[in-house]
Amino acid sequence: MPRLNAPITPLVLAVSLFMEQMDSTVIATSLPAIAADIGTSPVSLKLAVTSYLVALAIFIPISGWMADRFGAKHVFRLAIGIFAMGSVACAFAGSIEGFVLARFLQGIGGSMMTPVGRLILVRATRREDLVSAMAWLTIPALIGPLLGPPLGGFLTTYLSWHWIFWINVPISVAGILLVTRFLEDGAPREPRPIDLPGFVLCGLAVAGIVFGMSVVSLPALPIAYGYATIAIGLAASLGYVRHARRAPFPLLDPAMLRHPLFRAGILGGSLFRIGIGAIPFLLPLMLQLGFGLDAFHSGLVTFVAAAGALSSKFVARRAFRAFGFRDLLGFGALASALFIAINASFTPATPVALIMACLYAGGVLRSLYFTGVNALVFAEVTDADSSQATAINAVAQQISLATGVALAGAILDVSSRARGGAAGLTLADFHTAFLGVAGVAVIAAAVFLRLPREAGAAVSGHRARPAPAE
Repeated sequence: MPRLNAPITPLVLAVSLFMEQMDSTVIATSLPAIAADIGTSPVSLKLAVTSYLVALAIFIPISGWMADRFGAKHVFRLAIGIFAMGSVACAFAGSIEGFVLARFLQGIGGSMMTPVGRLILVRATRREDLVSAMAWLTIPALIGPLLGPPLGGFLTTYLSWHWIFWINVPISVAGILLVTRFLEDGAPREPRPIDLPGFVLCGLAVAGIVFGMSVVSLPALPIAYGYATIAIGLAASLGYVRHARRAPFPLLDPAMLRHPLFRAGILGGSLFRIGIGAIPFLLPLMLQLGFGLDAFHSGLVTFVAAAGALSSKFVARRAFRAFGFRDLLGFGALASALFIAINASFTPATPVALIMACLYAGGVLRSLYFTGVNALVFAEVTDADSSQATAINAVAQQISLATGVALAGAILDVSSRARGGAAGLTLADFHTAFLGVAGVAVIAAAVFLRLPREAGAAVSGHRARPAPAE
């Protein structure tokens, strides 16, 4: 395997992350304008956000098999093209039905871009270079949330909401050209036989859970639909587990959990993402409903967290070499959970500079954490199993992020009902929600602190100090 001497491969691959992250943050600020233009309500239009998540949930599990069957480079390039086609369809949509279908098409492209891009990176990188490569991979992706809120507000206010989708077209063209020019085709691989029953069960399971949690947390449909689809998803999950135990080549192989570091990365990363996944939902709402800021000015406050995440990438490799996965991920989870909880102390009287400083520090810690988790997942995984690891990791990410938003919404609802709910959501409700999701995130620390001190040393470069002589 060639040594990664330059960041060109992860930077080219990061085109997909950049588009996805920017797209998700831009559309959130533009929903009211889109809804007014196509003749529906912003609440109903949240179905478009949900349809994107459902497409991710259905097709991510098959992304690894697609990469092995048709070639990771070709699938990645095609996925960028499909995402661009979905963006064009969104710009031309004139009804809620058309917009929801266009977002679903975007989701199909997105479901292949990020997992397959990460798979290409893992296969092209020596394990000792993986932390650095993962850091480079996410640098352009972090520019998306940095630009998303203010850019979405600017384009919608001064041009038209259609431009938040048109800007994906030149980015996609550039991405396809860069992939064609700089990425190698890679060695041909013999894919596992396709597990069609597993694909159906897995799709029902993940889509049901993600869709149901999205409806519960952001009700665009009667909330009973959300609970019903969650129940269907859980039932399909049990069916998939039974199927996977008997199938010779399951779509997502539970046997991958035999790797201790992979298991720790999935479990600890999922618990932490539940807390982090709630922040983009809770923080803008608190600033707007609790502080009275408009969407544009709240975006100018929250973007600093992405700036903190961006700056951490330049010290990631040295940090993991110095402290190792166990200590940096374990204590990093504790510190990051503390910075989530700090949001519960913010009031309109809190100086904006102090809020932004805390958000910046939290962004630095969270970014280091995710760089490490994404590398740890692959620390013990062979190239032959890397497509399985990529797919399972991507599915776990989607479920945990959706769970975080649903949990935050549930805490807000319970807190509001506990005080009567007559005045709607109050600042106290948001404070309760931040403390609740921080409590879940802190559990991740226990997962990593139980690892051996030298865990993943071949990837991090960390060498534990020898024990003192007796």
